[in-house]
This record gives sequence, C-alpha cells and structure tokens, in this order.
Amino acid sequence: MSKQTGVKPSLRFGQVVIGPPGSGKTTYCQGMQEFLTHLGRKVVVVNMDPANEGIPYSCAVDISELVTLADVMEGLKLGPNGGLLYCMEYVEANLDWLEEKLKQYRDYYFLFDCPGQVELYTHQNSVKNIFSQLAKWNFRLTAVHLVDSHYCADPAKFISVLCTSLSTMLHVELPHVNILSKMDLIEQYGKLAFNLDFYTEVMDLTYLLDHLAADPFFKKFHHLNEKLAEVVQDYSLVSFVPLNVQDKESMIQVLRAVDKANGYCFGDLEERNLQAMMSAAVGADFQFSSTLRVQERYVETSGKTVEEEMMEL
Repeated sequence: MSKQTGVKPSLRFGQVVIGPPGSGKTTYCQGMQEFLTHLGRKVVVVNMDPANEGIPYSCAVDISELVTLADVMEGLKLGPNGGLLYCMEYVEANLDWLEEKLKQYRDYYFLFDCPGQVELYTHQNSVKNIFSQLAKWNFRLTAVHLVDSHYCADPAKFISVLCTSLSTMLHVELPHVNILSKMDLIEQYGKLAFNLDFYTEVMDLTYLLDHLAADPFFKKFHHLNEKLAEVVQDYSLVSFVPLNVQDKESMIQVLRAVDKANGYCFGDLEERNLQAMMSAAVGADFQFSSTLRVQERYVETSGKTVEEEMMEL
C-alpha cells in the first residue's frame, strides 16, 4: 500500500467504464482513447477485466498479468460468474500490485475498462472497494455506465435498464454518467414509442406504463411495474446521454458530461478559458438541443405528440 510521505500526490482524472456484457465498453475505451489523444491528452487505458481477450486498444496496465478468469475457472472449478467474482476479490486483496503499475503514469488521463458482470456493480463490494481505494490514491473518477440504446424500443427492458442504472449509481458511489450506446442501432429491434428525449431525460413514466399495459402478457404485472417506476422517479437521478462512438459530435457531448462530473474541466492540466469553464458549469450547450440533433440523425419520427400517441393506444 501507499507509504505516507510529506508530498501529496497530484490529482489524476479518469473514467471507470462499466455496464452489462456487450454494451460496448471495450469499443468505447478504444474510441475515447483515440479521441482524447487527438485532443492532446495523454491517455492510459487500464484493462480491469480478467476475461478480456484480444484487446483492440493500446493497454498500459492489464489485470490479466495478475489474474485471469480462465486460470481461476480451471484451478478452482468455478463457473464464469463465480470465477469473475473471485478474480475481483483477488484484485482487491492485491491492490499494491495495481498501485505500483499506476505509479508509472503521472499527469495522464485514465480509462478503466471494467468487467461486464452486473452484480459487481449492484450489490457485490469488491469493485466498489477498488474504486474507493483509487479515490484515496487521489484519482478523481467518473463512472461511465453504458447500456444498449435499443432497449428503449422495449418498454419492459427499458424499465429494467432504469432499475439497474439506479442501483448501480447508488452502490458504486461515484459521479455518474449513464450512456445510451450504439445510437446508430437504436431502432434495430423496433420503433421507439416516444421521442428520444423521453428516454434520455426519463420523463413521466406513466406514459410508458400505459404503453406497456397494452401488451396482454405485461398487463397482469401493471402494479409491479408501477411501483418500480415510482422508485426510479422518486430518486430522480437517472438520465442518459446518447452516444455513437463513430460520431465526433456525440463523443464531445459525452466528454463534456464526464469532465463536468469529475471536475476535470476546472483543473489546470490544459489551457482553459473562462468561457469554456462557465459553459461546463451551467450546461450552456443545453442537452435537450443535443438530443434533438441525435434524434434527427438516428430515429424516424412520426411527428405526433405523446398525447396523440397515447390516444391511439
């Protein structure tokens, strides 16, 4: 562990990229690394997933040098879920190894590519404890939580996404940015019932419940869905930023949200003028107008209001 010295370590900023399997975490890390490099930031990507093979980006620190899922499954006869839990507990028990690796990089911006097992971020404490230790090492991190945007096309799945996102936000205890990834595929599995801003801003979910009740299978679970929606709305914490990694404007919007969350925009690592800082502070770019531009690009709109769509239902 860290030795106490008279010199306080300098602030190091970064992102911990989390989310369910297949949500695009590794692709996001690769895209964000290239994007930040073009902006002039020195970037370090840390692979925290012991099951991650064939990493496409330049990886400075790889947790598989310490432990791999394949070795744990073979040696302890565990399945993939139990093996991954053991791996993260092993990393937590050997944080001195991680500290020595990270010490090599000063004045860098960090991207932590994390495992995709959902329970690691909803009720298991190993990853949470690792993040807490990083904070003690003077890391200022934002949790970037990716979920597939096409879940918006299915009301039941979207309610599940909201519950998972809220549970993750409360458990991880970091500044948090929820991302709807793969925006170019948002309507691959069906049309959206409402405008995109309904989903990104998590507006009145009673409209979504009424839409869900139109399905005979879910009609009998209306009361349960109603209570789940009430929990999400009572906390009023969950919102989303749409993202297409291949779209520069989309990446800029995500980066602004992340930099504002972890305080990077108020630091002294880059040349910043007062106008840029105030823009980040008060949100002068207006997320709503940004969402409208994304909708125009990726979503086919019917031109009807929410009330008109509900009358049809």
